[in-house]
Amino acid sequence: MTSLSKTYYVSSKTGNDSNDGLTGESAFASLFAINQRSLQPGDHVLLERGSVFYGQYLQVTDSGREDAPIVIGAYGEGAAPRIEACGQGIWYQNYGAPLDSPTHVYRGYVSSAVLLYDAEYIIVEDLEITNEADKIIGEYYSLGDKMNRTGVAVVAKDKGVRHGITLRNLLIHDVNGNVYDKHMNNGGIYMTALRPENEELTGVARYKDVTVEGCFVYQVSRWGIAVGYTYAHDKFQGAELDEEIFLKYGHENMLIRDNYVKAAGGDGITSMYALRPLIEHNMADSIACEINDRIYSEPGNRLGKVAAAIWPWKCKDALFRYNEGTDTRLNQDGMAYDADSGDGTIYEYNYSRQNEGGCVMFCLQEAIHNTFRNNVSFDDLGGTISPAENPDALIKDNTFYVRKGVPFVRKNMDGGNYILEKNQIVDLEN
Repeated sequence: MTSLSKTYYVSSKTGNDSNDGLTGESAFASLFAINQRSLQPGDHVLLERGSVFYGQYLQVTDSGREDAPIVIGAYGEGAAPRIEACGQGIWYQNYGAPLDSPTHVYRGYVSSAVLLYDAEYIIVEDLEITNEADKIIGEYYSLGDKMNRTGVAVVAKDKGVRHGITLRNLLIHDVNGNVYDKHMNNGGIYMTALRPENEELTGVARYKDVTVEGCFVYQVSRWGIAVGYTYAHDKFQGAELDEEIFLKYGHENMLIRDNYVKAAGGDGITSMYALRPLIEHNMADSIACEINDRIYSEPGNRLGKVAAAIWPWKCKDALFRYNEGTDTRLNQDGMAYDADSGDGTIYEYNYSRQNEGGCVMFCLQEAIHNTFRNNVSFDDLGGTISPAENPDALIKDNTFYVRKGVPFVRKNMDGGNYILEKNQIVDLEN
């Protein structure tokens, strides 16, 4: 904090929006009082534990400084303060151009319980967040054109590089998003970069120094945690990815750790367009539970009936270590780990168990320089590995416990190149 910074208190139990909000005894009653204020570097916004903010949301467009971040958190004793957005907090998202596939939706309205829009040096911590939509008139769960919804949405657009975004110790659940839209801000936590109005003036919209840690995300749709999809996707064409491209258009210093994602409708945890992201000590449990004919029933022309647990997209030298993926549900993917269209992906010291699509996929022609080492796969189903037309993969020093009748290479998921070195394959007794 600085000598000029303020702490604002908000209590749904004892507050009043006519108060000044500067003490616990004179707290505001609602989040609307915060949305109307301009926050300054070093300011704290503290929600009283035990408070429930029903039909409310936070939208922050202000920034802190590296030495004086804006902090949004909790005070008092008891359960974490809960923001129940109930489909409110609506804003318009537009990438500014079609995405890497014409089947991906790139613009539309989004509801977010917490929205950080062009903010930087900001910490959000110790909150419970929901965004259900059971009372939205005319909407039903599998509706193809239903609104996208997010627990926490983060957007970079018109202020160049956005630094210092930290999301930690958040409990995010029951977010009724759109199971079909892969790259809108849609799910538990989703961070994106949108095309600036004047990129020449403001610079490329991207992130540097992002941390997502200690969050429990469950029963969300579509994504659990996704960090980094960008309007500048066309700069990352081809298999070989130059570091200079990331320093201009991609994201730097991305850390995703100690998170637990359970029962996400689609994918679990994904880093995107990042240089040397570190994804460690995360758990993905029962992922892709909505990628099935029962729920994924009205996709229209969207081609997104694929999901995996923990994986990168268009990253360079991504490192995944000490993660666990279990019980990922069967779909066209359905594996714990997926080295997807990136350069230099490393998986090491990870564990997988009973994933219906297998342990790991090396996905298509732009997945290069892959290393999968010192991992343990226990009773993964369908087929242990999926070398799907990838140019290369080194699979070394792993232990695979394989059930009788489960092929080592998944059927119809082959055609790629890989080298096996010093692996143990142990037959499981029935």
